[in-house]
Amino acid sequence: MKKYTFVKSLLIIPSLAVSTLFMNSCSEDFLDQPSYNAIDTESVFKDILTADMFVQGCYRGLVPTEMYYQLGAGDTVMHSAEDGSTNNSKYNICNYKYDAFTPNTLTGIYSAMYQSIERANIAIFRLPTMEPSAKRDALLAEAKAIRAYCYYNLIRVYGDVPAVWLPLEEMDPDDPNTLYPKRASRDEIYDHIIADLQESIPTMPTLGQPGFPTTERLTRPAANALLARIALYAGGYSLRWPLNTSTPGIMSRRPDNARVQQLYQIASDACAAVINGGQNSLVQASGSKSGFENLWYNFCQRNLSMLNQEVMFQIAQLGPNTNGSFGVYAHPGSRGGVYGSRKALQFLLPTYYLSFNPNDTRRDVSCTSYSIYFLNNGTNDTFVDVGTTFSCIMPGKFRIPWCVAPQAADSRNLNVPLIRYADVLLMYAEAQNYLNNGPTAGAIAALQQVRNRAGIGSMAIPSGQVAFEQAIVQERKWEFAGEFNLRTDLIRMNKLESEIMATRQAMKNLSDKTGPYANTPRLRLYKFRKDAQAYGDPFLAITYIDLTDPMQIAAASAVPTNAANYPAFQVTLKGIAAANGQTSTTDDKWYPVRMFEAYTSTFNGNARKAVGFTGGFNGLQIGAIIYTKPTGSAENGGTYPNWIEGGGDGLFYGFQANKTELLPFANQSAGHPMIDNPNLTQLPGY
Repeated sequence: MKKYTFVKSLLIIPSLAVSTLFMNSCSEDFLDQPSYNAIDTESVFKDILTADMFVQGCYRGLVPTEMYYQLGAGDTVMHSAEDGSTNNSKYNICNYKYDAFTPNTLTGIYSAMYQSIERANIAIFRLPTMEPSAKRDALLAEAKAIRAYCYYNLIRVYGDVPAVWLPLEEMDPDDPNTLYPKRASRDEIYDHIIADLQESIPTMPTLGQPGFPTTERLTRPAANALLARIALYAGGYSLRWPLNTSTPGIMSRRPDNARVQQLYQIASDACAAVINGGQNSLVQASGSKSGFENLWYNFCQRNLSMLNQEVMFQIAQLGPNTNGSFGVYAHPGSRGGVYGSRKALQFLLPTYYLSFNPNDTRRDVSCTSYSIYFLNNGTNDTFVDVGTTFSCIMPGKFRIPWCVAPQAADSRNLNVPLIRYADVLLMYAEAQNYLNNGPTAGAIAALQQVRNRAGIGSMAIPSGQVAFEQAIVQERKWEFAGEFNLRTDLIRMNKLESEIMATRQAMKNLSDKTGPYANTPRLRLYKFRKDAQAYGDPFLAITYIDLTDPMQIAAASAVPTNAANYPAFQVTLKGIAAANGQTSTTDDKWYPVRMFEAYTSTFNGNARKAVGFTGGFNGLQIGAIIYTKPTGSAENGGTYPNWIEGGGDGLFYGFQANKTELLPFANQSAGHPMIDNPNLTQLPGY
């Protein structure tokens, strides 16, 4: 009989309780196999095959929905488009308006991570009792890496959290800390999991070994990349306060500078091991696709074998029980047809869209200025990729047409990308810059690789430490939009406040058309395009012309309201297109869009009517609080639209420095940590 099995029935910390432990295989139905009951754990670890399945099951739940649905926004790049404004928890969290009482906190992350930690702890405790072998040691290393990833997620969301290193069944039920663990020092947790990774990495398998055909399981290069990421977080900035007190916190590094230096060196060395290992590289251009487009199109198409070189760690999401909603939200939106009516719940800030160099191939992959809509209200046989305005630029990496046909309307078959080789290159550049008080040749070469793939290799690279670090901040934005790390990366680099303030001002400048946006074209001419309505459609972006010539602007702005004048208007628009180097066939059509107005403005609605939209021509599958609003202050009656500033719900309206960099624990509503565990101390300020 196992020791302290009764603890499970007494346990009142749901986040640490686990009733079933899942097995899986590396086939297409990864994470979609029958389960073992926790009572069977002793028998599971008597056989290496079942032990292997148990460790694979530890991957389940590593990326709960809240990790990308909510924390994927608010990073000065991607923003929430949820309806409801300040009454919506997703919109509040995106804008740093946390509430410990209702609660608007990400309690699901807390619960999911401790469930995974408990599974990993069982494996870590049981595996050493098995017959020694290389396979056993590899499984033990894998379980430790999974546990490390869980603690990394907890700390970057909540700061200091309880540290649990043993399975509950092995803990003393008479020890108060068993049932009600207090917060532990994040530095101690970081040091523990970093030591685990350093010890374990040499025993981990490489890609291609039996059981590791894809990067859906952690391999040695991925574990090195994870080590580098965790070391940078451990050595970076975070909101700190005296543990278990209500003393206000400040953004700072850990106090022992020698350890900070050591952590950056660990990160640098781990990245160097990957770079010099020869197994990883950036996906490059092929056929008509740029390298970045080639990467994400094939990611959506699940061509995993060609992605292994760059996508170093991804969570499998295929099968009736694991085919999550990831990717349903972060896409351009679709209204009916083959893809169904799928609402886009995030949008890209137009300042981000406009920040790209004209030669940067990443913009049209990460951002879409179109949405999928049926042409005629009630006629679902003709769909179009309809051009949008600055207030509804939407995510594009996980767009629905690029995917394979899902098993259900609310599923996407999309894996969750966690670590890419591009991240290794930029982490290496960052660490080298910090350690050497400026960029080394290796740091510059690493950044150059990322830029070369993007098509902006000729862009100047700063030589000073501060300027180079800022270049890394911007490069991470261009490279990793919508990949769920930018928000907390800004925090660990102590850039969140400055980037939020800069973005607020940039959005005001754009709204007023002043400063760097004084000459931003106001009128865009989109080419009419029907949507293929087929999964695997490689379509990237609508052809458009930003008009700057006053005579062309005047001619394109003369949108007729009488249908009899539509043909003549098309002749005019084709002439403008030709003058800008765009040829048109007899069947081609163009339509103007005032980019600073709302998608639903009278002008924009009439322009779409002139090209064939009728009926419900003004509706998009995106939050109405965004696409029905303008971007320009002049277009909003002389004041900033509320989503930019005003009315209590402008950009980042809840942000408070030295407070909202971390989320509080919810202390109301059954099932949340502050109720379950009265020994947890709240984040100061709540």
